[in-house]
Amino acid sequence: MLNRAVHEWDWIDKAPKLSDLPGKPKRIRWITREEAQHLIDAIRADWLRDVAILGFATGLRRANLLNLEWSPVDLVNRRAWIHPDQAKARNPIGVPLNNDAVEAIRRWIGKHQTSVFARNGRPIESWNNEQWQRSCERAGIENFRFHDVRHTWASWHVQVGTPLNRLMALGGWSKYEMVLRYAHLAPDHLAAHAAAVTIWAEGKSATGDQEHSGLKLLTG
Repeated sequence: MLNRAVHEWDWIDKAPKLSDLPGKPKRIRWITREEAQHLIDAIRADWLRDVAILGFATGLRRANLLNLEWSPVDLVNRRAWIHPDQAKARNPIGVPLNNDAVEAIRRWIGKHQTSVFARNGRPIESWNNEQWQRSCERAGIENFRFHDVRHTWASWHVQVGTPLNRLMALGGWSKYEMVLRYAHLAPDHLAAHAAAVTIWAEGKSATGDQEHSGLKLLTG
């Protein structure tokens, strides 16, 4: 309604940003690596395919991907930078480039002088969400926005054991609670920490599975 007041009715110049209601859970939608591969295979436009690959590889937001220029990209040292003016948190972001990221970027060398990604020889200035949704439909993936690529990247990191503080730096988040949204995806990697405080099971093993051996350990 507020957007219509701006764009259709000219009642106001800019729609105010409204905060989420207290207690409203943040939407976290992610897909598996197999589903991501199906999605990449279903994307027909070369530029959109490599933008998606780079998104899955780095977790960069859509605007940062589309506006990525050659000047802050260092393929030799495999890193890129997002300027504070282009970062949501207004802090510079250092972006390590893995093999997928490097290959996706290299395919665009020589296509445009300043912009990494180009369409018909021009920088990509607009986003066609319909093209993305059609790709998802061909891949059999439902309810998956492009921003969910970032959620997927973060979820994969947590599942392979990337510490949340490292993930926070990689993703350019300014608040720790933003990465805590993904903490529940790492139960397997918490198992070793849970095992560190085992008492009763270890006590049974040490005393030949005697009853109440765990209590004996606690009471001496």
